[in-house]
Amino acid sequence: NLREEIILTLPRQSSASESATIQKLCDRVASSTLLEDRRDAVRALKSLSKKYRMEVGTMAMDHLVRILQSDRTDTEILGYALDTLYNIVCSDEEEEPEESQQKQEDDLGAQFTEKFIGDPDNITLLLTLLEEFDFHVRWPGVKLLTALLKSQCAPVQSIVLVSPMGVSRLMDLLADSREVIRNDGLLLLQQLTKGNTAIQKIVAFENAFERLLEIITEEGSSDGGIVVEDCLLLLLNLLKNNSSNQNFFKEGSYIQKMKSWFEVGDDNSGWSAQKVTNLHLMLQLVRVMVSPVNAPGATASCQKAMFQCGLLQQLCTILMATGVPADILTETINTVSEVIRGSEVNQDYFASVNAPSNPPRPAIVVLLMSMVNERQPFVLRCAVLYCFQCFLYKNQKGQGEIVATLLPSTIDASSVSAGQLLCGGLFSADSLSNWCAAVALAHALQDNLTQKEQLLRVQLATSLGKPPVSLLQQCTNILSQGDKLERRGSRVQTKVGLLMLLCTWISNCPIAVMHFLHNQDNVPFLTGQISENLGEDERLVQGLCALLLGICIYYNDNSLENYTKEKLKQLIEKRIGKENFVEKLGFITKHELYSRAAQKPQPAFSAPEHMLFDHEFTKLIKELEGMITKAVLKSSEDEKKEEEVKKTLEQHDSIITQYKELIREQDCQITELKEQVASLSSQSETLQNTVTQQFSQIQQHRDQYNILKLKLGKDSHVNGLQPEERSQLREQLEELQRQNQLLQTQLTDRDSLITSLVRESGVCLQEVELLRAQLQSQSAEITELQREKQELLRAPDVQALLERKEVMEKELASASSTAAVMQTEKSQLQQELQESKKEQDDLLMLLADQDQKILSLKHRLKGLGETIEDEDDLDARDQSDDDDDDDDDEEECDE
Repeated sequence: NLREEIILTLPRQSSASESATIQKLCDRVASSTLLEDRRDAVRALKSLSKKYRMEVGTMAMDHLVRILQSDRTDTEILGYALDTLYNIVCSDEEEEPEESQQKQEDDLGAQFTEKFIGDPDNITLLLTLLEEFDFHVRWPGVKLLTALLKSQCAPVQSIVLVSPMGVSRLMDLLADSREVIRNDGLLLLQQLTKGNTAIQKIVAFENAFERLLEIITEEGSSDGGIVVEDCLLLLLNLLKNNSSNQNFFKEGSYIQKMKSWFEVGDDNSGWSAQKVTNLHLMLQLVRVMVSPVNAPGATASCQKAMFQCGLLQQLCTILMATGVPADILTETINTVSEVIRGSEVNQDYFASVNAPSNPPRPAIVVLLMSMVNERQPFVLRCAVLYCFQCFLYKNQKGQGEIVATLLPSTIDASSVSAGQLLCGGLFSADSLSNWCAAVALAHALQDNLTQKEQLLRVQLATSLGKPPVSLLQQCTNILSQGDKLERRGSRVQTKVGLLMLLCTWISNCPIAVMHFLHNQDNVPFLTGQISENLGEDERLVQGLCALLLGICIYYNDNSLENYTKEKLKQLIEKRIGKENFVEKLGFITKHELYSRAAQKPQPAFSAPEHMLFDHEFTKLIKELEGMITKAVLKSSEDEKKEEEVKKTLEQHDSIITQYKELIREQDCQITELKEQVASLSSQSETLQNTVTQQFSQIQQHRDQYNILKLKLGKDSHVNGLQPEERSQLREQLEELQRQNQLLQTQLTDRDSLITSLVRESGVCLQEVELLRAQLQSQSAEITELQREKQELLRAPDVQALLERKEVMEKELASASSTAAVMQTEKSQLQQELQESKKEQDDLLMLLADQDQKILSLKHRLKGLGETIEDEDDLDARDQSDDDDDDDDDEEECDE
């Protein structure tokens, strides 16, 4: 048996024959035709691979890869080959070698890993083998791929990413019922998702969140073991700095499922180390979702979801609970800080939280008591400061409530308020408390002019028999006293904190600047500090004093005669020198701790003495440094010229703006007029068509009337009537004829009226066309005015343009009045046309009724035998009678 032979002979072999034995085994693996011989040879290589790692790796790796390719049907030999490869690329973890030996082992593993992944098909082959359900193949395959990722992470990630279904195959490991494979699969996915956003997205969309949360719940959440920790680490990899996965996590309602993690009981004694680790990672997951570096919209939506599902309330419960370990309490404070940062609803809720004490105290007050207590751990005090800063971030309501606790009208002597704690910390003997209180108070004034002015009202009692001093003056008093105490101990931290508070307080607040300059000792103190040649530690204080003095210049409203902008600049030039002043101002940004504080909002300091800069204050320095430098270096003549140029530009911009508005208004008016002209033209055409239709209808009615007249007979006989009835009928007929003549006259008048309307409508159309031409001319002139407007920037003569503007306004007013007149005439024409149409209809109806009556009477007269003569016969008879009378007269004359 080959295996027994190797086991028996190896211990007696010398080191010189090790390579020969391994080479013999490799030849057996390569040349044996029997599967059992190859299996025994690979088993022997596995047993030798830990002790003779370099030799086995050098000579056997290629043969082992071929075994994985060719002997796919035998799971036992596959398992031996995978275990051997794992031993080659990964050092023995059970032993603890020395540091130099460990480095050599790591270098050796990296070389073998690089050789193995030199052919990307090897990784693809390994991913294919992971589909094998057999434990002896899948488990060593998972361990081997994990070791490859640990050694050469980025290259292996790239190969897995381009492999078909590569990530999906690895995700199947989480569904394996064998816990050891599932747990090692978690470790594999941890390595696979490190720093690779593309793989993180694929893993997330392979339902990783759902499966990981299920495993956490199955394992007991925060009370679970190392598996819960592995799941949380994988979740952190998937979510940290990955906005797409964060949004997917939020949209999938997984935030709501995190609430159960933080349900801590009343008995908080005896926390295990694993529970502390698990809860710490859970808090970090919450912070990842609401981190200040995330997009503001995404952070706000996550904060809203955490409040609505009760997660914030649960965190506040842990915050106020007793028996919670210090590091968990610190991380909980940091987590609550970022959940409420910039969220008005969450900040209001946090302000309403009370500690379970008797009497109840606001959580903010309890936390501030820890911050100003020098016996509390440093990291805890930093966390409380960060929480207070987040509570006041973009929260003017909260800022007002904090400042109000310092005002005389709201001070309650029976209880401790936030303002009293801040003042106590500001004036305590502990320099760290001084710094924290000063920064906290500065955040209560950040970007809030109202509270800066309100804080000027705060008065402090110093000692019996002495008048109270303002808080502003007391801060400067401490600065000057700190200068005397500097020789007895380090007070740089206190001075830096107070200077940051003063700079924040008076910046962009001329009233506060006036109050500061009103004390005659402040300016000499600042100039003295800046002009002295102090040590390296004092450079930062000099830079902040220069910044404070520069703010007094930049935001000076010249209300104090002795400290106007010009006099302060002259003082700097005489006492300090402008170049020296600018150099001292630059000491701030050159400090090594400045850039560290500017990176993120959370105070992160390795030691209390490194606590010098605040994140928000670094923003203020960036904003003010350049402006103060320009303000100090400019001479008075340059400032006057600049102000004159600025005023000229403002006036010029004002004129341009006025012309823009004028042209815009004129464009609107022209557009309205064009629309009115188009409407008038349309209405005029409609009116003309209506008149034409009326003419046609009238002509039709005339024709109908003439036809009715012709139909009436000229000769009719009337019998059987009495003379009285006959005379009545004649009278009625004559009356009807008179009415007919009257109606004919009215019809003629209406015809003339319609003709007049048509003529006036034609005139209206001509006026509309004239108005349209005027508008076109107006548009051309407006275009010319717009072109001339562009030349206004270079032309000093504006009077001509103003006169042209007046002419344009008059023409526009004339056009508007003409349009109004046209509109009125159009309305009158429409009204007269409607009345004419109505009267014409009434006239036609009357004519029809009269004709009908005349016809019926004639029929009755004919029926009675009466002779009926129409109008033409009556006229002829009257003419004949007149002729007969003339003949009789002539005969009488002859006689």
